[in-house]
Amino acid sequence: MPLTSLKNSIIGIDAAYYLERIFTLSREPLLSALGGWPLAYGLVIRKDLDDLQSAGFKAHFVFNGLNYGIEDDPFKSSNASSALIAKAFNLYEAENTTDAVKDFKAAGVPTPAALSEFLKKVLYDLKVEFTVAPYSALAQLAYYEKDPSQFIDAIYGPSELFLFGVDKLITKFTLSYDVLETTENGTSMKVSSFSLDSSTFSWIDRRECLEQLGNISVEIFIDACMLAGSNLMETFPPFKNLQLFTSGYSIRDAVKLLMTHGQSVSGVCAQYQDDKKVKQLDYLDRYKRVMTGIKHHVVITKSGSVETLDAAHAPFDVHDCIGQRLPEELMYYLFRGMIQPRVLNWLTSGKINVTAPYAGGETQEYQKLVKEQLLPRRGQALCLLADSINRYYGKKEVTTRFWFDASTEQKLNLKDLLPSQKNALRTWHVNNQLINERKDELEHSEGPGSSYLFGAIRSLASPSFVAKTLSNKQTSEPNPSTRELEPLKTTREIVTNVIWRFLHLRQYVDSNHNLTAWGLFLAQTLEKLGSRSSREQTEAAFLAVELLRLGVLNPSTVSPSYSGASSHTTDVDRRNIMIVSWVASLGKIRHHAIGYSGPLNRQLLAFQSIVSEVRVSLRDLVEMSLVSLFLEGDADRDRKDWMDISLSLPFYEDTSCAVGILFKSYLDELSKMGDPTSESTRTEVKDKAQSWLKHGDFRGSFEDSLHLWDAVYHSVKSFDNLTGAKPLWDEVDQWLAFRR
Repeated sequence: MPLTSLKNSIIGIDAAYYLERIFTLSREPLLSALGGWPLAYGLVIRKDLDDLQSAGFKAHFVFNGLNYGIEDDPFKSSNASSALIAKAFNLYEAENTTDAVKDFKAAGVPTPAALSEFLKKVLYDLKVEFTVAPYSALAQLAYYEKDPSQFIDAIYGPSELFLFGVDKLITKFTLSYDVLETTENGTSMKVSSFSLDSSTFSWIDRRECLEQLGNISVEIFIDACMLAGSNLMETFPPFKNLQLFTSGYSIRDAVKLLMTHGQSVSGVCAQYQDDKKVKQLDYLDRYKRVMTGIKHHVVITKSGSVETLDAAHAPFDVHDCIGQRLPEELMYYLFRGMIQPRVLNWLTSGKINVTAPYAGGETQEYQKLVKEQLLPRRGQALCLLADSINRYYGKKEVTTRFWFDASTEQKLNLKDLLPSQKNALRTWHVNNQLINERKDELEHSEGPGSSYLFGAIRSLASPSFVAKTLSNKQTSEPNPSTRELEPLKTTREIVTNVIWRFLHLRQYVDSNHNLTAWGLFLAQTLEKLGSRSSREQTEAAFLAVELLRLGVLNPSTVSPSYSGASSHTTDVDRRNIMIVSWVASLGKIRHHAIGYSGPLNRQLLAFQSIVSEVRVSLRDLVEMSLVSLFLEGDADRDRKDWMDISLSLPFYEDTSCAVGILFKSYLDELSKMGDPTSESTRTEVKDKAQSWLKHGDFRGSFEDSLHLWDAVYHSVKSFDNLTGAKPLWDEVDQWLAFRR
């Protein structure tokens, strides 16, 4: 049908399904070799939504919330992806770049789920509405359409929506473009222009499906869909048996199977009760659980309450089929996108599955990081959440499994970790009047694109200000929860207080709100970086300090088993290049909105995996500090700036290792030259390096990296008692000084 027929309507869009569409329009083939967020997808999405909505309809995206249903092997997908990426690197290092790029592209990462936060930010920037479902986006979309208020007029999403009672479904948008010839500066070129009148969409009517399948009932159709397999339910194993279905199978085969075995899945399972895989899956029990989860799914209603569909007929153990419930207030924060579902999933499921990173995570250093060093942070995040909700969760045992040792379970008993630091954090309740006293430090940190983090840390350098933040909190009160304080109202108040609470958790400030030794290290690093540093630079510096605290920024962090180390150099040169490139990897590349096409490096991808894990652990603590603040009533809940708050908090965006790769490639190239330290040689190699980066700014990215190095090194020199790294970093800096 013509796209214009959707004019003046509201289209509900399943976010995961939409991202699959974007993958077909534009795939960044080297994304899995770099890590981080995409470079081009933001522009692709903007253009796509502009074209779609030029038809006159309004889009409303819905994201999946908490995990639900039955979980199969949580490591299968990431293991397969990392194996394919390893194969791609082998091809790349053998100079078979064509096949390498194909495998990098085929690795299937990042997944739509991994890019949810990226898409939310793009939609926020475009002012396109979205919500996050309590559990399944499909159930929430079906509710939106079927509710008498009819929030939406139609749905764009997968065929699984038919299982939730949707009758009509948009499955495809086909946008048409006219190719026009134009001349610019005397050069003839072809450009494409969107043609609204020629653009169409495809849709499916469930009633037509029933007719074409022999006028079957809705119940038979749903069961046939379940047997045929989907994202909700694994395919009935006999259909995969090529001896039984030599030419493959279709939904017609599923209908036939049902009609010949009592018109029920129970009858079909009885017929195949001796099938090994049917037994292995316990297929009938799984089917019943999934169907219960569909029929009695949980949605957020127009009144804001979290409700179970057809609750009057729901079994008492329906939570076993969907997931454990959390307070409605907490689910509303998820619904508005203020927090991510990661830590909430840990608490409701009682499971943490640490999957393989892109680089495989084969080193002892990486495995120690995720298994031992980040364990206390997971405990802190869980306890902050559990301590602010039902006591039931305070007794939960959370089990962690790792892809490299899936048979071993690491247990966290929350009752042994509670109480959390909630009451200590609540001493941070600084209102705008007092914040304004440090206006010079905080005035540049307004808005999601700026760094509240920098201002929050810098403000604590004033002893008189720190004393006021503490004395203003009635610290003699034995139980801070009994205090009568005006709730924090503005975005700045909330974000700044959350950051101070987070710094308290990470022990950059003490119970008297003074900067600790590591706090002084961090403050000096940021001061050296400069008050006008970007948010990305500030967060990169913070990550560098975190990595120093973890002992990660040392030459043994990534084992020699990874290829990619410098080849034309001495051992000392290789060590120096490695350390400098690691620091450079923390920064964000200056690049146009188009896919990366420069050099690659497996060793730096391995380091990016470490950085990404540390960044995510910090974001977990930031978000749980935010949740605690709201659940304890320390902030005004009558507001609309949910995403403003989320995006203003640090560590939202993941960055790639691209800058580190470029820096390393530059230093490697220098080492091949007769005189690598001469100014003419450095200029020549920098000019050459720009040719590696066809769509970015090498010199700008290079200078950003040097600026970051200088800031971190300045503090390493001043606080050698903390790191013990000064002698090594002195050597590296002296070596780098002649190669800048």
